[in-house]
Amino acid sequence: MSRISRELINCGRTKGIIIEGPYSLVDEDNQARRCAPIVRVERMFEKVKANLPGPPEFLLCVLPERKNCDIYGNMLNNILLLFVDLHVTIFFYSLEGPWKKKNLHEMGIVTQCIVPSAKMNDQYFTNVLLKINAKLGGMNSKLALEHSRQIPVINKIPTIILGMDVSHGSPGRSDIPSIAAVVGSRCWPLISRYRASVRTQSPKVEMIDSLFKPLDNGKDDGIIRELLLDFYTTSQQRKPEQIIIFRDGVSESQFSQVLNLEVDQIIKVVLGTYLAWETFSGNVHFFYRILMMQAYQNMGQGPPPKITVIIAQKNHHTKLFQADAPDNVPAGTVVDKGIVHPKQYDFYMCAHAGPIGTSRPTHYHVLLDQIGFTPDELQSLVLSLSY
Repeated sequence: MSRISRELINCGRTKGIIIEGPYSLVDEDNQARRCAPIVRVERMFEKVKANLPGPPEFLLCVLPERKNCDIYGNMLNNILLLFVDLHVTIFFYSLEGPWKKKNLHEMGIVTQCIVPSAKMNDQYFTNVLLKINAKLGGMNSKLALEHSRQIPVINKIPTIILGMDVSHGSPGRSDIPSIAAVVGSRCWPLISRYRASVRTQSPKVEMIDSLFKPLDNGKDDGIIRELLLDFYTTSQQRKPEQIIIFRDGVSESQFSQVLNLEVDQIIKVVLGTYLAWETFSGNVHFFYRILMMQAYQNMGQGPPPKITVIIAQKNHHTKLFQADAPDNVPAGTVVDKGIVHPKQYDFYMCAHAGPIGTSRPTHYHVLLDQIGFTPDELQSLVLSLSY
């Protein structure tokens, strides 16, 4: 344990991370190890709280082996306390399951687990520190475009970028709820820092129904409001004037549902009012503009934020090849002619190099573009976001 803490501290200091020495060592009672996992977690958590001046913000869990156990589910041996930039870091042996549920879900304490091994070299500790730094709100990398402030269109106008997807249970398991997740950019004008928000919903339902979630008291407990408030507080109290939405995991037959169900909820959140406009028919893009402009003018809020909706598809059978070379197409290859839809706005992009196998490009469909990107501007932005 002392070797792990010493090497982690030394590795952090060489990377510019200030880590203090051990603060305290907490052992689990021998009698408690015979109790049920949940009881052991509660007892150990209370014992840890008694040895700390305040609630910890981060827990580093040192597990004795990779196999699952009752508390990671198994044995909790001891806990070594460290201070990292005034944030308490805790080492402990062997747990996760109920322990992670207690810390992450109930207490809001971030955790990171590692397993001691003979390969714990500088690279290993560097990788661990990268995870710790990100979980504590640090930044591990930054795009060159962000340094030079040359991001097209969104560099000068406050813009929030949203990425949305839904995960489902295994085939045949209709009793497992689906998980809807949305990430939203923060700290504008940066585009490499994001906050995530997660909700459960009915099994096998692809459309997200919790983007706008009004409560009985009139407040909104939805995902979008949470991300918009985070954007506002981290972007010099600037409201987003542009919203770029990337939606994954939907087929062409569901494009209209994305516009009519999900984008509808986002508009309701942005306007801060209940707009029942589902009965309208015709050009849905036209009614976006009309209703948003009318609502904002009535509330004296000025021009509404412009919305761009992009679908990203990876489950297709289109592959790109070089005509005169056996290698994959180079990173950044874009095809927006010939094999794309004759009327709709779509393109293929291979953002990364494919050293093994055959690269499969991502197929992007632009369903709505109120921002008014040129093809080069949008493709350049998508390429930057891929890194």
